[in-house]
Amino acid sequence: MIDERLAGILADSFWKILLPGLTMTIPLTAIAFFLALIIAAAAALVQFANVRGLKQLSRFYIWVARGTPLLVQLYVVFYGLPRLGVVIDPFPAAVIVFSLNEGAYCAEIIRAALESVPVGQLEAGYCVGMSYMQTMRRIILPQAARTAFPSLSNSLIAMVKDTSLAANITVAEMFMATQKIVARTYEPLALYIEVGLIYLLFSTVLTKLQSVGEKKLNIYEET
Repeated sequence: MIDERLAGILADSFWKILLPGLTMTIPLTAIAFFLALIIAAAAALVQFANVRGLKQLSRFYIWVARGTPLLVQLYVVFYGLPRLGVVIDPFPAAVIVFSLNEGAYCAEIIRAALESVPVGQLEAGYCVGMSYMQTMRRIILPQAARTAFPSLSNSLIAMVKDTSLAANITVAEMFMATQKIVARTYEPLALYIEVGLIYLLFSTVLTKLQSVGEKKLNIYEET
């Protein structure tokens, strides 16, 4: 049962949790995911084009980023690098780590999407006089983008939830705000459920946007 005191705490804490979510969690997710897509596209394209040297470097990056825990990566960048004289503020450190980590996963999604396009599409582009870059831009990438979109959207939703780990390097996002309220009120169950519901709200909005995006891509493909 929720008594009057607990109801008051939940009502008072809602905006104190939501505000850091809007001003820190969402910007962190948006910036990191944008950079992750740039990294992922570069890593996927050098693999698809089989660029020697760069392909091996890309595979090594993906191996390391996917094979080590995200929390460990955050600790290495924020707490470890200062031992080498490299000091990075919490928010930029989180952006760097999340973008590099997510970029590795998105690179594999984009690579698989590129490889799912029939080889004949590339050859058809050459037959009509297109260069490699023109064929990629006009034929291969649009088809690969439609294939990759659902998986990339799921990665974005997952990143929203993963940003809670940034609290471990003192980023003042909404999970850290919740921890501070819990330390003051001693109501962990209710408050952690509340922040969980806010994460669920963010994820639900992104899921709806994903559905809209998929419908538009399907309409574009049919036309």
